[in-house]
Amino acid sequence: MLILGIDPGTATTGYGLVQVQGSRYTLADYGCIRTRAHIAPALRLEMIYQGAHQLLAQHKPQAVAIEQLFFNRNTTNALSVAQARGVLLLAFAKANLPISEYTPLQVKQAVVGYGRAEKEQVKYMVSRILGLKTPLKSDDAADALAIAICHGQQRGSALLLAGGQRPEDRDRN
Repeated sequence: MLILGIDPGTATTGYGLVQVQGSRYTLADYGCIRTRAHIAPALRLEMIYQGAHQLLAQHKPQAVAIEQLFFNRNTTNALSVAQARGVLLLAFAKANLPISEYTPLQVKQAVVGYGRAEKEQVKYMVSRILGLKTPLKSDDAADALAIAICHGQQRGSALLLAGGQRPEDRDRN
């Protein structure tokens, strides 16, 4: 299964595509959708929407996992991230993709084993899980890959708890 992980933002939206086969995770692609500062907010949102649309057309993921909005003290930033999430969710819904949402705590717990892990710990574990030779430079892309990995783990756990098998594991029995 190809999972698209998304770390939403107005200036930078990180994305990561992870191929999951059984308990094996392989990097398919990663990067950022960037918008230019000092342009109208509506144009920035359109750029994010178009970037998401291009990702879907190019990679054709089977599922999307996106970070839930985390309210900190900066409500202005939270509102702009919420707008970016809105256009992203619209793009994924229009593509009829299943969308799952995870909190930063859930993602860190799934990838690092500790919900209060630091960014560098998350980047390190994402690199290890995906077998990357060089560490990831972009925090946004690393977070998006972590979200995709989290979804892969949650998906596998839910299937096993329900007594089912992943489609990719059926051939092994």
